[in-house]
Amino acid sequence: MDDATRTEIEAAVFRRLREHFERKPDIQNIDLMNLADFCRNCLSKWYRAAAEERGVEMDYDAARAIVYGMPYGEYKTKHQEKAPPEKVALFEEGEKRRAAEAAARGETY
Repeated sequence: MDDATRTEIEAAVFRRLREHFERKPDIQNIDLMNLADFCRNCLSKWYRAAAEERGVEMDYDAARAIVYGMPYGEYKTKHQEKAPPEKVALFEEGEKRRAAEAAARGETY
């Protein structure tokens, strides 16, 4: 497979993932983080970083609007639920683990 085709396929997969998340706003970010170690906010950060690596200035809010399909504040109002304490505790454990893993790689989290 050539690089251009690979890039087209990867872009199509990203668009499909983004569309899937748009159709499933009931899937909360905390659930994604607890199950998969990433969420819509992570995708937004990765999107922004990829844009900036290519010389495209983009702030975090613009990247989140792309990933969420609407401004983040609007998404929160429409779809974000208050997480129950047990999910928050699991998330916090994961944050400690992710930070420790990043530190072991010499990265900041």
